[in-house]
Amino acid sequence: MPSRSLNPSRFSESETNLHRGVTMVTATGHRFSENETEEYYDAEDVIYRSVWDADGSVHWGVFDEESDRDRTIREQFLAAGIRLNELMVEYGKIDENSRVLDIGCGNGNAAVWLSRNSGAHVTGIDLSGVRVANAVESLSQVPELANKLAFEKASATDLPFDEGTFTHVWSQATIYHVPDKVKVLEESYRVLQPGGVMIFDDLTKPRADISEAGRKFVYDRLLFDTDFSFYSYMDALREAGFRVIQARDLSPHLAQSYTYLSRLASIAEGPEGYQDRFEYLTDAYMKTVEAINNEELGWAQYLCVKQ
Repeated sequence: MPSRSLNPSRFSESETNLHRGVTMVTATGHRFSENETEEYYDAEDVIYRSVWDADGSVHWGVFDEESDRDRTIREQFLAAGIRLNELMVEYGKIDENSRVLDIGCGNGNAAVWLSRNSGAHVTGIDLSGVRVANAVESLSQVPELANKLAFEKASATDLPFDEGTFTHVWSQATIYHVPDKVKVLEESYRVLQPGGVMIFDDLTKPRADISEAGRKFVYDRLLFDTDFSFYSYMDALREAGFRVIQARDLSPHLAQSYTYLSRLASIAEGPEGYQDRFEYLTDAYMKTVEAINNEELGWAQYLCVKQ
């Protein structure tokens, strides 16, 4: 599946000239607070476990038609999420000597996977007390990693860590929820050591004019809005002090993720009283695909270095 990638020579001093002519856009929609986001994920945890993944590994993925050919839809979706993890480890050069901050750690699955597969020490933060509690509880299942994992409830706009604490900042499907995204970038820069790496993915807004359906089924449903397009996000990273090494437009993979999620929602089983919610999500996820195809929603991954 094709994705647009702007990839300068990795970790070199020269940087590809990226188009900087895209201006920031300001949405007229409601700006959601961090408290609303916390309440949303506390309440929606059952939904995500029923539709996305029973273990709570909640993020989109990168698909590979050749590798996924003989897999079920759920197997393809889960494999795509692991593939995204693997690419982030490769691009970010994360290893056993790395100290990683996972912003938006959720139930801790990505942090556990990251530590197990790279040997890194990982500290996860999340706004959702429910998910942080799940993450802490999961430590009992991985005693061999207990000294390499830590989780706490915290805001990405006010990180409780000293300057230069981490070699890497890692984040998946999180920053778009934060009203002050620039502050997240500044805080990430602060807690990284010189030469430290930030690698993350986030939703973007390719255009300013959003349809009523796009607003209802995407932006309002997910409790977010953003001023960042694919390109203006890079401008914000540079203004925070980062050197952008790689930028990848993964929007086609986001559309594939939500196509599969719609099918999974249509067959989901959960606690009594949730069936109406599953039916709503079956439709809402396909409306999300339409928004992506109409360039009302995008998904991008960025790799940058603290200068």
